[in-house]
Amino acid sequence: MSLLLAASLLLKAIAIPLLARVAWLDFTTQKISNRDVLLSLCLGLGALQLVSVLTGSWWDMGLSTLGGLLLLVALFPFWILRKVGAGDVKLMAVMPFLIGGDGLVVFTLFLLVFAVAIVVLVKNPFMLPAGAFRLYVQHMDRKGVVPFGVPISAAAICTIALQMYHAILVATSSGILEQLN
Repeated sequence: MSLLLAASLLLKAIAIPLLARVAWLDFTTQKISNRDVLLSLCLGLGALQLVSVLTGSWWDMGLSTLGGLLLLVALFPFWILRKVGAGDVKLMAVMPFLIGGDGLVVFTLFLLVFAVAIVVLVKNPFMLPAGAFRLYVQHMDRKGVVPFGVPISAAAICTIALQMYHAILVATSSGILEQLN
């Protein structure tokens, strides 16, 4: 495995607990800090930079930039209308950098699944275990909103884990084939 690929995977691995923290804080406080969004952006840009140097192609970096700008522009009116929070908009705009342009379709599918799961739980909170139900009901009584950072972070974590698994699988299988030849 290349040192650049390993460093890129390390940056993505560091992003996983950060995204878990974002999800937990968004659920409990209904806030996504700018520091966490900026750190996610830096980790994503670092990983993309390393992969771009490794492959010699800047296509993924350009695609991620375009995706981030499109998401920011598309979600900004929803923030103005108070349908989503500013932290959710910023977090979604950073996701193409963290995921990479080639992982956006997988991220979107995971996001759809987790968003539907959140909607089902919001409509039927009795499906939750007793402790989680109590925490959820207290949270909803206090805020009256849905934490969109949770499905965004969960989808990103699953996508990053899948990308890391695929990268490690390809790197180790290509190494084994080179040793056999």
